[in-house]
This record gives sequence, C-alpha cells and structure tokens, in this order.
Amino acid sequence: MAERALIRIAADLAAAVDRLSFGPPVAEVYNPLDYAWQAHAEYLRRYGAGRKRVVFLGMNPGPWGMVQTGIPFGEVDAARNWLGIAAPVGVPRRLHRRRPVAGWACSRSEPSGRRLWGLMRERFGTPQAFFAEHFVANYCPLAFFDEAGANLTPDRLRREDSGALQQVCDEHLERILAVLRPEWAVGVGGYAAARLRAVCGGGKVRVESILHPSPASPAANKGWAPAVTRQLQEIGIWA
Repeated sequence: MAERALIRIAADLAAAVDRLSFGPPVAEVYNPLDYAWQAHAEYLRRYGAGRKRVVFLGMNPGPWGMVQTGIPFGEVDAARNWLGIAAPVGVPRRLHRRRPVAGWACSRSEPSGRRLWGLMRERFGTPQAFFAEHFVANYCPLAFFDEAGANLTPDRLRREDSGALQQVCDEHLERILAVLRPEWAVGVGGYAAARLRAVCGGGKVRVESILHPSPASPAANKGWAPAVTRQLQEIGIWA
C-alpha cells in the first residue's frame, strides 16, 4: 500500500538526514521527522493512499508550519482543523533560544501554509476530495537557523553541506515519485521545481512550477490563490 511505503521512505529519510552535519552559517537544525514523527506518519497514513495525479513539492519546513506540526506547509489551524491531524508533537533535542516549538499550542500562523491549504480547502471542500488525486510533500525535512535565529533555506547552505543534503533528498524524492506515480510534479517555487527537474530528467513525470506563497514574494501578496489557480489551469492540471 502506498501510504505504508511512504512511511517507510520518510523513516529512512529521517535517519539519513540525522547523519549529516552542517557548518556555518547554520547554528541549529530541527528535524520534524524526529520530534513530530507521529503527526507526520498520521498525515501519510491518512492521505498517502493510492496513485496521485499531481504531487506538489515544497522546499523545506517553515518555522511556524512544519516545524510546529510535522505536516508539509503545516500551518496549525489548517493541519488541525482541516486535515484533522491530532497526533502529539514533541520538541527538538536542541532548541534555538529564538525558535520555540510549541506544537499545536503555537499561536502564530504560517502565511505560506495558510495560503496553500486555504486554496485547496476553497477549491475542493474536503481533504478527501483534494487527496484523491493530489499530494503535498517537502523536498527537505530539515529547518535551519543561524545564530540570530534567522531561517535559512537549503539554497543558503555551504556548498559542501548542500551537496550532501541534495544527494539524500534527491533519493527520497525519487522514491516517493516511484510510489505515487504522478502525471504531474509541481514545484512550489523555483528551488523545488529545479530539484524535480534534476530528479525526473527525461522521465514520464511532467514537471511544472507555481508561484511560492511566501509573503517574501511581492507577487504572492497580490492575490496568490487566484494567480496559482490560473497557472494550474493554463498548464492543464486543473480544469
């Protein structure tokens, strides 16, 4: 069954990234697949069954999203009240003084997750309707913070660190695509789309990119949901 395979693959990824080390500017690394494993496994168990026509791929956990819940783009309200995830979440072994993990008690909302899951809720109504043909994953499961607590994306790591990380995450991506066998793989932002193109090569999966929902993107702040809906319609993924 696909969901069982995805759980095994995620466990392998968690162990593989835990063996990596990261130098400056990284000061702390959080792995939600460790301390929020129960929530992540529940997400895969509930929504990973069957073949998916479309896989959306994010970059890595946001500090107020997957870092808190273990769910890709895991804004607390959406993950708990729409996706219905309720499994307990712990804390990383080492906490950055400026990056707390409160789990389901986190009072902050992640704009990227709110926008992405909000669009899916508006268009499909129920998670079951969305996940019947779609799935959402992250390329990298780790969150990185510098000494001041600033969030570091994988493209801002030292070259020697990013190379080792890409090798592990590329293998994970290949495995989940082999299980889900999508027709389309959609990078949420340029980085994720680039990794999809690198992994898929000349294969059967059609790779596309959509606008990232981060508020750091001026275009995303001018109506992300309608813009992405138009993108997916023009590509031919959505009617």
